[in-house]
Amino acid sequence: MVKRVRVQVSIRTQELREISFSVLRRGSHRPKRYARSRMAHYIVRAKPKPERLPELHTRLCENAFVNLRPFGKALTYSLSEARTQPDGTAIWEEEDYCSPPLAQERAAVLDKYFDEITVEQVNAGEGWKQIEALPKLNANG
Repeated sequence: MVKRVRVQVSIRTQELREISFSVLRRGSHRPKRYARSRMAHYIVRAKPKPERLPELHTRLCENAFVNLRPFGKALTYSLSEARTQPDGTAIWEEEDYCSPPLAQERAAVLDKYFDEITVEQVNAGEGWKQIEALPKLNANG
């Protein structure tokens, strides 16, 4: 009997590489490698919780989220560069490997600081270009 186990590894270039191992019942391993990028980029829109923004700003300045795996560095960068739309909605581009999008990020961080989180898939960098003229999200709401 052959049991397949999938291991997802996040590498420095932020591309996902999947390594599939065929594991025989006797415990020997025969690695079968293939690489396939499954990272998606999203424009994220969310209503900030005004009473929580100062705390978010402080935590970002402390790099408090950087060590959250596998998304900490990307989330820290994205939230640090987040913008504000005229109606007060926060907007940023986020990269994500999960389905549904941002599941881990929401559970660990986003739901604490934002409501009404929506995502729209974009090409890498396209979201940042769309929002670059908007003012940065600030700690005062």
